[in-house]
Amino acid sequence: MITHLVPAGVRTHEAFGDTGPEATAVLFAAEQVAVAGVFEERRREFTTVRGCARAALERIGVRPVPLVPGALGAPGWPAGVVGSMTHCRGYRAAAVARAADFAAVGIDAEPQEPLPRAVADRIVTDTERGWLGEEFPRGAGVPLDRVLFCAKEASYKAFSPWIGARFGFGDYRVRLRADGTFRAVLPDAVPTAAGPWAAGFTGRWSARSGLVLTAVALVAAPGALTPGP
Repeated sequence: MITHLVPAGVRTHEAFGDTGPEATAVLFAAEQVAVAGVFEERRREFTTVRGCARAALERIGVRPVPLVPGALGAPGWPAGVVGSMTHCRGYRAAAVARAADFAAVGIDAEPQEPLPRAVADRIVTDTERGWLGEEFPRGAGVPLDRVLFCAKEASYKAFSPWIGARFGFGDYRVRLRADGTFRAVLPDAVPTAAGPWAAGFTGRWSARSGLVLTAVALVAAPGALTPGP
């Protein structure tokens, strides 16, 4: 499913739950430390999504390495690799690419359900509500507030290695398109860290089979910044 949202050169792997071969991934010692003391459900999804990541890395010729969450929660990828992971109820996925080809990758998955009203009020800005009315005057048959949430999460994941700080969902501005794309603009505080994407960038979205999926894949550009460790 996520494969259809990323360009050629980005490799993906997905799992539906924690019962497939991905769930048998052997955690490195550093990864075991990262989930020491967590609930078993969290440990299972942590293991499965890393099984997905190892399978995706194998497709670009990279051997398994520890994928340990950093201070902002993003996994540390091997040198020369950019990537992203996601997991939600019944779904886990990873996407990776060579840093020589792509500057950043961000993916996210969410259940295809409307956000709770209080959450939607925090996530969707007045400007974005106006855009939704323009782009989807008769509705879309999908929970657009959830799609916006998912698009902002994928955007955050793509840029967090450069930004090095957390920002609220209201700081990202996203305009969904009915053709399955979205245009996103980063928080005003970080344009210098965004290089050629300071004015905005494009991602893709899909809603089907009970899931909302989003992806951002930025083709490497001459002179663009590279993610930190």
